[in-house]
Amino acid sequence: MSATLLSIAFALALAISTLVKFWLSTRQIRHVAAHRGLVPPAFAGRVTLSAHQKAADYTVARARFGLLALAFNAAVLLGWTLLGGLDALNGWLLNASQSWPPGWPVLGYPLGYQLALVAGFMLISSLLDLPWELWSTFRIEQAFGFNRTTLKLFAADLAKGLLVGVLLGLPIVALILWLMGAAGPRWWLWAWGAWMGFQLLIMVLYPTLIAPLFNKFEPLTDTALKERVERLMARCGFSAKGLFVMDGSRRSAHGNAYFSGFGPAKRVVFFDTLLAKLDGAEVEAVLAHELGHFKHRHITKRIVLSFALSLAGFALLGWLAQQPAFYLGLGVRPSLAAPNDALALLLFLLAGPVFGFFVTPVASHFSRRDEFQADAFARAQASGADLSSALLKLHEDNAGTLTPDPVYARFYYSHPPAAERLAALAAP
Repeated sequence: MSATLLSIAFALALAISTLVKFWLSTRQIRHVAAHRGLVPPAFAGRVTLSAHQKAADYTVARARFGLLALAFNAAVLLGWTLLGGLDALNGWLLNASQSWPPGWPVLGYPLGYQLALVAGFMLISSLLDLPWELWSTFRIEQAFGFNRTTLKLFAADLAKGLLVGVLLGLPIVALILWLMGAAGPRWWLWAWGAWMGFQLLIMVLYPTLIAPLFNKFEPLTDTALKERVERLMARCGFSAKGLFVMDGSRRSAHGNAYFSGFGPAKRVVFFDTLLAKLDGAEVEAVLAHELGHFKHRHITKRIVLSFALSLAGFALLGWLAQQPAFYLGLGVRPSLAAPNDALALLLFLLAGPVFGFFVTPVASHFSRRDEFQADAFARAQASGADLSSALLKLHEDNAGTLTPDPVYARFYYSHPPAAERLAALAAP
């Protein structure tokens, strides 16, 4: 592999993917704006013009903001790689780490230097993203009436997220880096096993230890709704450890429902905003849709696919980490006197999404297919009319556009556009 060819391939992939994203977003903006003035005939009488226009304005505002973020992120990625940002950070830390006490088991050289490189990269990246998160939350979401987060709560979430990242993220990164240096040529197989174990552990810990750090979860107290939901789960052969209501309204007016946990520890969680907007029959239909994903084993299939892709990714990283051209082609000079494992890991995480972007429409297609299957299951187990009513309310309350650009939707949408979903639910 030639370093020059890799540099050219990476630069071309970055340029093409950025241009495609820009083209798709501008299509979306033009299409939504062009259809702002009239409610689509399929929704006439069910969606007001003011709600339709709010959704259009919200979609356009977020898309325009996305264009700015797109250009910024492309520049940052170029800065980290071909322009030498990661190489400069690595050189500075490598020099500084030489003076660390060699007896320190974690903070000493060389593992400490590599952890410091990963931590420094993540910290700088988070700081670069922070202004965009603030603007999105306190300007765009605020302007359309969705944000309920205060600056104090926002800062608390950041602090908690940092704490969780340090307590959970650094140990698994340290283990992978250690395996890269100590487990021989097949280190990537051991690292993949460690990563899979970590992912499964997070599935178990998230509902009871991680999620409660950010939100309050109270048992569902609506007796009639609880009995309705339990009857539905019994019909579908599904068991859960509990039914909970989450205080999503503390941060946003958007509503949702989801399953969390793994195996017998699964929980059903409703946002309080969702329960405030839907009646009992509609909540049942939404839950039936989620149960449809389990009935069709969509979740299991996605987990298996994720495991397979991560195995392929670790195997590819195992090969690339041995190629000097991999480092030089992405703007980094590999060290001859220190391990380059952290550099390889970071470069792989930076470059991978650039090339992986081109399979986005394939993933979106299969995701939409799963959503149609889950909708069909919900129609059979609950009510298609109630699910249609719930989806329409959620689209309106979340300001989801009813007139997305078809090409944009085919490329990005993990859920079918509202018109297609409602048409499928209404079909005989």
